[in-house]
Amino acid sequence: MESNVLFGFILLLIGAICGGSFGLPSKFIKKDTPWETLWGPFFFFVTILIPVVLFPLIAKGLFATCSEAGMKSVLFPVLFGFLWGLGSMTLGLSFAFIGLSLAYAINYGAQIACGGMGPFLIHNRDQLFTAHGFVIMAGVAVCIVGVVVCGRAAMLKSKSQESVETGPSGGKMIKGLAFAFLSGVLCACYSIAFSYGGGVMEVSMKSFGNPGWRAAFAVSALILWGGSVSALGYCIFKFFKNKSWNTLSSDGIGHTLLIALVMALLHNGAIIFFGIGASKLGALGVAIGYAVFMSFAIIVGNINGFLTHEWKGASSGSVRWIVAGICVLVLGVSILATGNYMQGEYQKKAVTNVKVEK
Repeated sequence: MESNVLFGFILLLIGAICGGSFGLPSKFIKKDTPWETLWGPFFFFVTILIPVVLFPLIAKGLFATCSEAGMKSVLFPVLFGFLWGLGSMTLGLSFAFIGLSLAYAINYGAQIACGGMGPFLIHNRDQLFTAHGFVIMAGVAVCIVGVVVCGRAAMLKSKSQESVETGPSGGKMIKGLAFAFLSGVLCACYSIAFSYGGGVMEVSMKSFGNPGWRAAFAVSALILWGGSVSALGYCIFKFFKNKSWNTLSSDGIGHTLLIALVMALLHNGAIIFFGIGASKLGALGVAIGYAVFMSFAIIVGNINGFLTHEWKGASSGSVRWIVAGICVLVLGVSILATGNYMQGEYQKKAVTNVKVEK
């Protein structure tokens, strides 16, 4: 059992490295490459190619599951997946405006807060003023404070770098922060979409014998397919608007497509490693696994930002603020994970009491 738990944590850390690094390869694209030339193929790989090719190898009967589950069970994962796709698209824009470090911090902070509170309010709002409800709200509040602290770091960074003519201008920074925050709110729809996936998972487990963590990939596929409509749709719009279709056949496109594929493998690798890793942690899998995964993803994303010199010329004060923001976000994730665990225990007791009464 202990070796299983250790293996689970190792997988979670690998997943966090993938999640915190998927934007890193974009740093190695030529600066004159249109945004859509990189991100269009990336979203195609993430939302269509990998789920169609790889996910059926994990969840047996994936396509049949989606068909058997029916429109009612499929609809909400796809619809909220569409909103998640908009969030992923705006995250890609925020990378271009403010870099990896700040984009990851702001996005993940907003994503954790909204992703933690959204499903709770939709499905369990009657538990809002219970002990675990207060803990979850406290975790969300701390994450919001973390986002504000990171925003403060961003403005200090912009001001100090403008004085030495490095980094984004103040206007570009504000636009990038807005994109990063909006992307976090929309990316949280992945969590909300997943909360509606019970019917699909039930079919996958009962009809095709998948354990819970494998069945979850059937729901993930639906979310990603929903996201393909919005994310790829925006990229297609950009191709037409900028008349940049010819860049897909220009010299160097092979290098760009390779970068997009690496980014996509890292992005979906995070989903796969989290799913498998959390399943190895037993009863604490979701709560503890989520805290470990998100905390390390935030840290890794910011380490990548520092390694690629995004903070070159930034004041020491701005660096202190971003480090403080990361610490606050990690604290918020830990509090939220505690609340999720308490909620799980609460629901177990409620089910047991119902059985006893019968």
